[in-house]
Amino acid sequence: MKKIPTLYEWAGDIKTFDGLFTLFYSKVLKDDLLGEVFEKMSSEHVKHVSHFVAEVFGGDPLYTSKDGGSHSHMIGKHIGKMLTEEMRQRWVHLLLQTADEVGLKSDPEFRSAFVGYIEWGTRLAVINSQLKVNPMDTNEPMPKWGWGETGGPYLPSEN
Repeated sequence: MKKIPTLYEWAGDIKTFDGLFTLFYSKVLKDDLLGEVFEKMSSEHVKHVSHFVAEVFGGDPLYTSKDGGSHSHMIGKHIGKMLTEEMRQRWVHLLLQTADEVGLKSDPEFRSAFVGYIEWGTRLAVINSQLKVNPMDTNEPMPKWGWGETGGPYLPSEN
């Protein structure tokens, strides 16, 4: 039986994710709605987001092993930022526009999984940005995204 590739393998490699997020954040910094939110981002921000998403999609654990990150750490980056739905939608729009520009795989199955993760993650970011304290335990595992699974909190029951 043929092995089903991870989303990471299907997309390409770490260069694919680095290229996507480098161009994306160059646009974000120029955006009239998002620029101010990200103007003080660290010089490592783009690399960390690239590594995080690549790891979630099945790539090497660069975010957790080399960057010293965790899912809780990423959630913590959004606490107190007071992000709005309008900001979230603009972020998603710019990312999808950039994905097309860099030639990210555009087959329906991959894009469905990609957009599903981006929608899930950005909606969590907005929710967590309204909080003052990180609600996530530091031991929570990194999310793993595949070709159609939900990310939680509703997991299939074991029968």
